[in-house]
Amino acid sequence: MALAPLATVDDLEARGLTVDASETDIVGVYLGVASTAVREAAGTAISRTTSTITLEGVPGQRLSLPGTPIASVASVAVDGRTVTDWRLRSERLWRAGGWTGVEPSEVEVTYTHGLVDVPDDIVDLVCRMAAAALNAYRSEDDGAGLAADKEVTSERLGDWAVTYGSDGRVTEMELTQYWRERLAARFGSSVTALMSR
Repeated sequence: MALAPLATVDDLEARGLTVDASETDIVGVYLGVASTAVREAAGTAISRTTSTITLEGVPGQRLSLPGTPIASVASVAVDGRTVTDWRLRSERLWRAGGWTGVEPSEVEVTYTHGLVDVPDDIVDLVCRMAAAALNAYRSEDDGAGLAADKEVTSERLGDWAVTYGSDGRVTEMELTQYWRERLAARFGSSVTALMSR
């Protein structure tokens, strides 16, 4: 199931961008692509959703789940066998007997997680990415505005010359290293296995 974009056309218009009715579909595409890029960098859906994931069991009693905050856990299975002797505590699953035996185990969890309301700065980031793509789309009638960005890296006036370069981005949907690091730090882009001692 595809997740809804993290921002809407209304969010774009609230930021002063007028979207013509003929552009609604393409703007929807840009909002979806930008949302995917942001979610990928964050390592989580960000918005509230229900997921089924498989994690490697850890030797300790606590098993961390990605995509905080965790709203609820519907089911847990260890190596294909449903277990009910667990508790959800502090965004982690706790089980007295731990999550693995002599051999490694697979833990399948179906749970609801993420934020009910997408934070304003995330909505704004997605809107800015989509607006930049829309601006590129509008810049050329033949779609040439969507080509990879080239920036002027040097210019000379006497016997005029110009040098074009690229910052490594292919499209407006590429997040900067700053945003990638910020999203990863904020949303914890990987599962951390915590062991009890």
